[in-house]
Amino acid sequence: MNRCSFCKRSADDVGTLVAGAGVYICDDCVVLCAEAVKNKPAGLKRATPVWEGVDDAALIAHLPRIEAIRHLVDDDLRSWVGEARRRGISWDRVGEALGMRRQSAWERFA
Repeated sequence: MNRCSFCKRSADDVGTLVAGAGVYICDDCVVLCAEAVKNKPAGLKRATPVWEGVDDAALIAHLPRIEAIRHLVDDDLRSWVGEARRRGISWDRVGEALGMRRQSAWERFA
């Protein structure tokens, strides 16, 4: 079952779930993201957590969510590499695209 990579709600629990490269985002999170972009402070390039506002329990509770997303991204990357190889794209080109040697790409994805 696909889930929003941000709020972790399932596709059945949201209005729309949009797929990206290894991630999904629901319509509610799109609205939140649009607000964050619209209201971002001048000069801010990347949003970072305000650590003072995150207690230890919330920080620990968030770790499994990040790990789950990492697995989704890894699975998606594996699918993309598989398609590249199915199309006959060389391990050299795959490795170069991923910033690694051919041998490393082969060991990771073959």
